[in-house]
Amino acid sequence: MAPYPHLERINSPADLRPLDRRELDALARELRAFLIESVSKTGGHLSSNLGTVELTIALHHVFNTPYDRIVWDVGHQTYGHKVLTGRRAAMSGLRHHGGISGFPRRCESEYDTFGTAHSSTSISAALGMAVAARARKEDRRAVAVIGDGAMSAGMAFEALNNAGDIDDINLLVILNDNEMSISPPVGALTKILARMLSGSTYNTARRVGEKVLGMAPPVAELARKVEEYAKGMISPGTLFEEFGFHYYGPIDGHDLDALIPTLQNLKKLQGPQFLHVITRKGQGYKLAEADPILYHGVSKFDHTAGIQSGKGGGKLTYTQVFGDWLCDMAKADARVVGITPAMREGSGLVRFAQEFPDRYFDVGIAEQHAVTFAAGLACEGFVPVVAIYSTFLQRAYDQLIHDVALQNLQVVFAIDRGGLVGADGATHHGAFDLSYLACIPNMVVMAPADENECRQMLYTAVQHPGPTAVRYPRGSGTGITPQAAMQTMPVGKAEVLRRGQRVALLAFGSLVPVAHEVGEAIDATVANMRFIKPLDEALIAELAASHDLLVTIEENAVIGGAGAEIARVVDGLAARPRVLRLGLPDHFIDHGDQAQLLASVGLDKAGILASIERALQR
Repeated sequence: MAPYPHLERINSPADLRPLDRRELDALARELRAFLIESVSKTGGHLSSNLGTVELTIALHHVFNTPYDRIVWDVGHQTYGHKVLTGRRAAMSGLRHHGGISGFPRRCESEYDTFGTAHSSTSISAALGMAVAARARKEDRRAVAVIGDGAMSAGMAFEALNNAGDIDDINLLVILNDNEMSISPPVGALTKILARMLSGSTYNTARRVGEKVLGMAPPVAELARKVEEYAKGMISPGTLFEEFGFHYYGPIDGHDLDALIPTLQNLKKLQGPQFLHVITRKGQGYKLAEADPILYHGVSKFDHTAGIQSGKGGGKLTYTQVFGDWLCDMAKADARVVGITPAMREGSGLVRFAQEFPDRYFDVGIAEQHAVTFAAGLACEGFVPVVAIYSTFLQRAYDQLIHDVALQNLQVVFAIDRGGLVGADGATHHGAFDLSYLACIPNMVVMAPADENECRQMLYTAVQHPGPTAVRYPRGSGTGITPQAAMQTMPVGKAEVLRRGQRVALLAFGSLVPVAHEVGEAIDATVANMRFIKPLDEALIAELAASHDLLVTIEENAVIGGAGAEIARVVDGLAARPRVLRLGLPDHFIDHGDQAQLLASVGLDKAGILASIERALQR
């Protein structure tokens, strides 16, 4: 790596607090260069981290961390924070198995005061810390750093509503306004913030007003009222002040000469404070500034040349299969609409948004609203398709049950990132969806074994009159090209891939291919179960009567998963062979390469064979 003379002297925030402004500016340049070089070698989140370099330095310079608490919302802008808090050398193992996380983790550092990776939790957590400090009579500050995209979530406003009603707390909320979340921002609040950012009218009026007041003091009170009214018309300040916060800003989030004095002043104030800073994703790296979405989450790349477009010809990802299907389905059925909670790119909806703009709805980071919004559309005869990651659907579980399933509404859930997702780790693994979906009445739950099954299952979901879920993994499948023609699959029917002796493997979704390899190795029967709910109970009964051991294989929590449901069915049969349930163990699984993680929990070919051999020896 290139030499970083200032950065290499920083092993904790205590080392940067004595630095003067000139040294802090040099440190910011080096930290930004280090992040570009480091992330290009490991992969990870880049644009968001480049946008918070100066803000991170200013926070650790002004506040007495970790005694003062900083809570980073989402957390994919904390690489600079990690570097400045003693983890510079560990960045070479970022997001790799056994290395440091790409998100804040309490077990990783005392400076990571709250574990985050999902959006809009920071204000609630920081408020809890501020109230705890008040109860202990500690002069401790709690700071929540939240992006404008995360401010679109209801939880953030629930926290503001609570915090603004508590006067004697030391809480500072910093709105990091970069006009971006992962996708471009949407919603009324974003428009308010954008209007403030471009509010030259207000700023000019204020400067003119100051001159007028200097010449005519008697009109000061009238001018103050006029100014306040004008400010309320064109800025979000009044909105946050109505919540009980003292609003300051906006200020340039890349200007240490503005950030540091402002934070120093705010540190002295009591009560809920709200600071609005303007930053730019990708700041200081022209390629990321020009395309912050492309550089949001990156694989390894040459940072001098930038990310090069792929040559094409590789396997389709399941996300691409979904995106192509949705466009084809929308052409065939005018009732179909697409909904995403701020994951247009990640969920494969870019093309759909372009071709069907009137039927595309990005609702912002608001998963609960996305599901109930879909329910409302379904009540009126539309067929909403909610494209959502498994880990994010967890945030809307109540709406899934009460607003969709209880009313038996025709809503299709296209659930991406089912199973282990790799480098994002425990916060993003889709480890629980089969468990939490299968227990809900009226739900039909499917998991495709390949790309064509994914397309056909999605079509089947649209034809079904009630709620359905199609759960598929991150990345590519077996390389099968999906058939253009779409056909309805018989609901609740599995497929036997091969017939064998003694052992029957009942596999779900992403693990069907490896189950087939195991079946070939030990001459076992292999069934692609396809449906988690309803299960093919007739096939289960048939296999139970003709085999000594049934092995269920799923990339989902083994507790309460599909295997548990099969065991329940077997318990009611006359023929009751042993059931070996293989799945994700009862602990959170760390980050790392997907194949490596599957092997670590015994869900690769070698692990499955070893588990079966042990079971047969008992």
